[in-house]
Amino acid sequence: MRKPLAEFIGTFILVFFGCGVVHTATLYDAQMGIWQIAIVWGLAVAFGIYVSGVISGGHLNPAMTLAFAVHRQMPLREVVPYWIGQLAGAFCAAAVLFVLFSPTMKAHEYESNSIVTARCYGEYYSSPHAVADGDWQNNRDWEKQVPMHAAFLAEAIGTFFLAFIVFALIDHRNGARPAAHLTPLFIGLTIAMLISLIAPLTQACFNPARDFGPRLFAFLAGWGSTAIPGPNGHGFWTVYIVAPCVGSVLGGLCYDLTIRPGLHHDQKC
Repeated sequence: MRKPLAEFIGTFILVFFGCGVVHTATLYDAQMGIWQIAIVWGLAVAFGIYVSGVISGGHLNPAMTLAFAVHRQMPLREVVPYWIGQLAGAFCAAAVLFVLFSPTMKAHEYESNSIVTARCYGEYYSSPHAVADGDWQNNRDWEKQVPMHAAFLAEAIGTFFLAFIVFALIDHRNGARPAAHLTPLFIGLTIAMLISLIAPLTQACFNPARDFGPRLFAFLAGWGSTAIPGPNGHGFWTVYIVAPCVGSVLGGLCYDLTIRPGLHHDQKC
């Protein structure tokens, strides 16, 4: 149980600080732009890996666990316990954030079914970051901006690059890789770059636990159908769960077919 527990703690850190900064941006206008949100997410990923990596490898992401099972001989018996730990960590972090910020939501008279507050937990496409709540719910023009196929592609491509770069950063044959103690920071910077690019489209998930754990909590906490399935319908499953899994497996495969065969054990940068 030590590995799933490490994944629980690491994912809790990731979601607590990552979704926490979304709360402060939404409720307090505390962030000046998308990069401030992105860099907090990146640091949350890095510190989550620092805490859990020695024990479990610091996946913190069911899509990355799947990629390691497919491409790096991770024992299949460990996959589901990892997923459970990751999902539970994300769910519990969302619960703590709700306790902290629900008085502010009530003070600002946010409705319990508001998309604006629901996006603090789950994710939506197109991102409702610059759209008034009523307009987002009642005006379907946002569907034309980011249709499901575009959202799926954005999430799949983002997770593709995440897996590709992670595999490069941890490949012991890659002479250009950073020192082991710096690898989590580089992974976090990768996440920050991807969020800066893709968040305006889909809020930038790349991690099924990060979306579904908080989304499930929001559903149980009162957002109901606004959280699950939400106005995107089955798109929340397709875009935020299936697409990252597809992208991570393809990203690992691409690395193994293109870069890895050209590396040697004594390769130097």
